Amino acid sequence: MTLGLFTLTAGISVAQAETLRITALGDSLTQGYGLEQGEGLVPQLQAWLDERGHDVEIVNAGVSGDTTSGGLARLDWTLSDGPDAMIVALGGNDLLRGIDPALSRDNLDRILTRLDEEQIPALLVGLPAPGNYGPEFQQDFAAIYPELADEHGALLVPDMLAPLMARVESGAAPSSVLQGDMVHPNPAGVALVVDHLGPVVEELLTRAEGNS
Repeated sequence: MTLGLFTLTAGISVAQAETLRITALGDSLTQGYGLEQGEGLVPQLQAWLDERGHDVEIVNAGVSGDTTSGGLARLDWTLSDGPDAMIVALGGNDLLRGIDPALSRDNLDRILTRLDEEQIPALLVGLPAPGNYGPEFQQDFAAIYPELADEHGALLVPDMLAPLMARVESGAAPSSVLQGDMVHPNPAGVALVVDHLGPVVEELLTRAEGNS
């Protein structure tokens, strides 16, 4: 009886000590385009969480140039490692290509539906649509992220790049937070994104721990 109780207690301790795995499904902003090793979103987010004592591994499933269709197409492969939670940060390349927001929405909906079925907590990370496609496109795209997060009970960061734009609007030079292409964050810009995302990722961890 005593041995059995010890074994059970030891088993619980081992389970509690297991490192949680969060997979970041995204495009070049997730993959770390144009940055040195350790400067991208995933390694900087990993360091941010490590500094706060979280036992978690962030897996980089970012593919440069990927659209929401591409993310959906590789979802089975991405899930094969058995993540405890997922960050879904797709849509930027849909914007660049002027893809119909209805298609982007459907792809993200199908990704989140699959995560619901697998009982994998999700954080949906959005981007704002520029006005050059017209107000209807802008409005339709802007509605995708909050509406899907609400429908699926996912956590939400509506605009990944909001802190960068806020810094520029306050008078900082765009080059202080963006690479030369004026699209992708430089290391300082990534740090701002991580500070923006970090607290919500901590909420995601709490949800993942509740499932484990």
